[in-house]
Amino acid sequence: MQSIRRSVVARNHQVRGGFTLLELLIVLAIIGVIAAMVVPRFLSQQKGANVKLTRTAIMNLEKACELYATEHDGECPTGNQDALQVLLKPTDKEGKPMKQYVDKVPRDAWDQPLFYESPNTKVTDTDRPAIWSSGPNRQNENGEGDDVNNWKDLGK
Repeated sequence: MQSIRRSVVARNHQVRGGFTLLELLIVLAIIGVIAAMVVPRFLSQQKGANVKLTRTAIMNLEKACELYATEHDGECPTGNQDALQVLLKPTDKEGKPMKQYVDKVPRDAWDQPLFYESPNTKVTDTDRPAIWSSGPNRQNENGEGDDVNNWKDLGK
């Protein structure tokens, strides 16, 4: 009889394992607060990095156009995006193939095509072609709005 009593007493004094529902809810609330503070900061840094990456792609394309112009009587490829194909398969004045200026027509950090216009109608006091990206919202606003371009804000 005494052994039965001991097992009942031992069973009543066992330490419970696990967490209560309240403890789990408190931990989830803390994780939620931390995530609410960290995620927006991360997303804004990601957007800034994508804008910088896109500006680099625009500057590289502009340099390729400048190099093309030095070898083609000072003229950048004229037209729009289709004009950029000449940077992939350029020819000299006699029509002989030359080394390409770019491996592929660059895209922005959001995997959208860059827009190109030469002669530049966006800024009148330059011979540079207008090059822009549709930006974070992926909507072409002709270089305005959140579009990233080569005629303003390049110093930022």
